[in-house]
Amino acid sequence: MTHIVHRNLRQAPPVAVSGSGIWLRDASGHEVIDGSGGAAVACLGHGHPHVVAAMKAQIDRLCYAHTALFSAEPAERLADMLVGHAPGGLTHAYFVSSGSEGMEAALKIARQWAIESGQPQRVKFVARRQSYHGNTLGALAAGGNAMRRAPYAPILSDAFSHVSPCFAYRDRRDGETDADYVARLAAELEAEFQRLGPQNIIAFCAETVVGATLGCATALPGYFPAMKAVCERHGALLILDEVMSGMGRTGTLHAWEQEGVTPDIQVIAKGLGGGYQPIGGILVHGRVIEALTKGSGTFKHGHTYQAHPVACAAAVAVQEVIRDENLLENVRAMGARLEQGLIERLGNHAKVGDIRGRGLFWAVELVRDRASKAVFDPALAANERVKHEAFARGLACYPMGGTIDGKHGDHVILAPPYVVTAEEVDMIVERFGDAVDAAVSGL
Repeated sequence: MTHIVHRNLRQAPPVAVSGSGIWLRDASGHEVIDGSGGAAVACLGHGHPHVVAAMKAQIDRLCYAHTALFSAEPAERLADMLVGHAPGGLTHAYFVSSGSEGMEAALKIARQWAIESGQPQRVKFVARRQSYHGNTLGALAAGGNAMRRAPYAPILSDAFSHVSPCFAYRDRRDGETDADYVARLAAELEAEFQRLGPQNIIAFCAETVVGATLGCATALPGYFPAMKAVCERHGALLILDEVMSGMGRTGTLHAWEQEGVTPDIQVIAKGLGGGYQPIGGILVHGRVIEALTKGSGTFKHGHTYQAHPVACAAAVAVQEVIRDENLLENVRAMGARLEQGLIERLGNHAKVGDIRGRGLFWAVELVRDRASKAVFDPALAANERVKHEAFARGLACYPMGGTIDGKHGDHVILAPPYVVTAEEVDMIVERFGDAVDAAVSGL
């Protein structure tokens, strides 16, 4: 019997008791490869000695100090690491305890920017369907995950509207070139700005690489520059959510580095602290901070545990390991190996419609019929079947349903730690391929 409110109230999950490298072990002794890093979180795997030592040292010095009175050395160091060199004009950092809190902070600082730059009429945000920006009410309203939104729709803010994602596998029309598809999406965003009144829009929000909801969907070349051009034409901000795809997951520290744009606000989390402590945050462009500095001189927002010293110390250590062990290069090399392995193993599979991703962030979309892209009946829970078959074979992966509209469609994500080796990548591909075969057999 368990007294924890688990995700599944009818069946308690196995209890994890230890982890080392890319491996996890449960209370029964069953060992699994953490092939998705949880939810693309455990970027260094488990028990990295440098991170553990840094956390212990910080605990011995200082566990907590409230930010109304103090800053803390680990928070200052972390901010210096991330924005001390002002990447893309991002000059300031604000640290919280989760990606959802990070998105809330992004929305609030964007609204405050509008007020303090003399544009209080800006009260609207535009985001994308089949997106996910977090589970707090503000972040959930920003997101376009129909399944997660549905129970809470009556209490979600109407400040958010949604346009189409860049999802070439399903949404690009027959005969439509990449450039034509991007132009159509830019025109759709422009039309939404005009519908709402461009002077009323605070920002456009998007995941640089879409995470769990759409399954590692990357944008076509030119997409983000086209979206940013719409924002700049009308004086709106660009908020990029890199909670899942950022901090090295796609092969560069920031996923936007591969898109030819710079955000005004970037949301970060999972790969920031690698799961060693709860931490997220936002990186903010200098012009946004300048408006607040010249205005009220304050950010009217705060959390009890923001910039927590132990969490920031853990994140500093994680970023040091990524830098000192040259792990971004490993992400690119092992990501290419993972991509090739998945294509060789499942590229012609009758029940696999698409294999997509970047770096060490890949998804396989499952289909009932490859030619027509017809999906499985949601009642079959094909993605969950893969999860269970993979777990039985010693591999943890990240399944999701509702890929297309919140109800229909299945995909499964693989996002192994940045420290993964070639041998371990091959093992992941083998176990995952066998799991897909077993899961969809007879469906």
